[in-house]
Amino acid sequence: MIKLVVSDIDGTLLHNGNQSLDAKTIQTILTLQEKGLLFAAASGRQYPNLIRLFGPASKDMIFICENGGLILYKDQILLSSSMDRTLGLALIEDIWNREGCEILLSGQFTSYLKPKSEEYYHRMKNIVRNDVTLIEDFKDIKEDFIKISVFEKAGIAKNSGDYFVSKWESYFKCTISGHGWLDFTAPDVNKGNALRFLLKKLSLSTSEVMAFGDNYNDLEMLSMVQYGYVMENAAKEIRDRYSLRAHSVADTLCDYFKLNL
Repeated sequence: MIKLVVSDIDGTLLHNGNQSLDAKTIQTILTLQEKGLLFAAASGRQYPNLIRLFGPASKDMIFICENGGLILYKDQILLSSSMDRTLGLALIEDIWNREGCEILLSGQFTSYLKPKSEEYYHRMKNIVRNDVTLIEDFKDIKEDFIKISVFEKAGIAKNSGDYFVSKWESYFKCTISGHGWLDFTAPDVNKGNALRFLLKKLSLSTSEVMAFGDNYNDLEMLSMVQYGYVMENAAKEIRDRYSLRAHSVADTLCDYFKLNL
């Protein structure tokens, strides 16, 4: 029996750059919650962003944020995994010096930015709708570094991705999380390990979990559960790893749980 549903956001619940969830998705989550199921968002996004995104459904949700670096439930931090600060600052300097690349540093509840362009600041604050803090020097940040991301508008995989991964994969977990995004976390941080921690805390088995994802930062999570659905819009090399497919998370959940919405 499924007791927990876990879903990625961008490319899974949200498509084509959309930044708001449709009414059916929200109602599906609320209906599952009324039936006693837990719903968890597993995303590279920050916690305040996810709270806004899920609106009325967020009150009883679990949030696996920052690619697994932070887990919260009812505003309580269950897990927080930080990066090595010295190495993190060296990575930030490397990103800053790379033409066309922007930096996002994730704390627990804000994104720290020193934008090279007004367009990037506008994207993060008004389109992605993150809580953002503008800074002059990343060395001045007092809190732990949860995640560092490089954004390249032209597409990270075909441009600077190989450069950063080859240079930093010995020190960090490096994961492409979208067209323009490459994320860096502590070496043992990923959505799969975060979910493993959560299942132990909830005394659930992997056979009691249904998970949805579409990108490389979802692989560990999808592979550890019995019901791991990959989205039809995922890259072929990701789709080919899994037998369970979904076109729509909400439609798949409604079919599985026989919800008439």
